[in-house]
Amino acid sequence: MAFATRFLSRSTRQVYSGQSIVRSEYAIPARSFAKEAGNAPTALKGDVKKKFETALGIIRTEKITIDPDNPAAVTEYAKVMKTVREKADLFSESQRIKYTIETRTQDIPDARSYLLALKDIRVKRGLIDELGAEAMMIDALDKVEKELKKPLLRNDKKGMALLKAEFDKINQKLGIRKEDLPKYEEQLELKIAKAQLEELKKDALEAMETQKKREEFKDEEMPDVKSLDIRNFI
Repeated sequence: MAFATRFLSRSTRQVYSGQSIVRSEYAIPARSFAKEAGNAPTALKGDVKKKFETALGIIRTEKITIDPDNPAAVTEYAKVMKTVREKADLFSESQRIKYTIETRTQDIPDARSYLLALKDIRVKRGLIDELGAEAMMIDALDKVEKELKKPLLRNDKKGMALLKAEFDKINQKLGIRKEDLPKYEEQLELKIAKAQLEELKKDALEAMETQKKREEFKDEEMPDVKSLDIRNFI
């Protein structure tokens, strides 16, 4: 079963990796550290607290420009958050997806239930099947099971090889190549970074609007969000 599980998981992850967009709340944004820096370390314990403090220490040393419309600012923010993940030993979004797939599907015996589990994971994680890959994979499974004249089990090496071949055709049709996976993961992280900067900008604007309503600030001009230094709020 391990052989069949490995290449089915790899093929389906490859299909998803090339066409996924992730909502920002499924990653750890800098805004979380800004909001929680005052009390989180005392509430956390052990390894979790260590990871938080490591991440917070990195955020405190980096200048983050809150400008989601500036590709350079988005790229720089993505680099900072990548450093946070590496130093604090946190998963990237693609690693979280991989881990979720492996843990949720390890005991699933048949290919159809496996694909349905993948769909459930996709929906719950906010992934968008923009290219219709799921329907193509189900069609491929239907074709293989029709040829086999029975449901396809994941420990059926011959049947799984047939399904993998069909998945390879899907990847080829969608223009998804295994060697391009690092590029897809980078694009995914940039989309997450942009979404998180948009949330930071929204939070900052709301905070400034609230402050502007106070009597002592009503005559003051609010600064441009891009000029703010998030380190001052941690």
